[in-house]
Amino acid sequence: MEKGSENKRLLELVTQLMKANKGIWRKAADELSRPTRRRREVNVSKINRYAKEGSVVLVPGKVLGSGFIAKKVTVAAFNFSGTAKALIEKSGGRAIGIDRLMAENPQGKDVVILV
Repeated sequence: MEKGSENKRLLELVTQLMKANKGIWRKAADELSRPTRRRREVNVSKINRYAKEGSVVLVPGKVLGSGFIAKKVTVAAFNFSGTAKALIEKSGGRAIGIDRLMAENPQGKDVVILV
């Protein structure tokens, strides 16, 4: 990955989220606009604890692979660790980017933000 490419991707995503002008996308943009060291990191164990079976979860930051997940959920995040992505897909769920979730569900209906 070239230097600064993740930052460019982040800036494009935040701009896209702000243009959507919906509450959930604006909240996600605010969370992603934080400095890197204050950005959210959520373990799959937390997703397993708080998400319901079949729900759509938005993590405005990075999903980490600590713990286990036994529920089939769709998780959208800015970034995933390799372990987290594997655990989510192994449980029958989906690990997708925030931009893809926004394209699939522009209104943000039935999406839960987990911070």
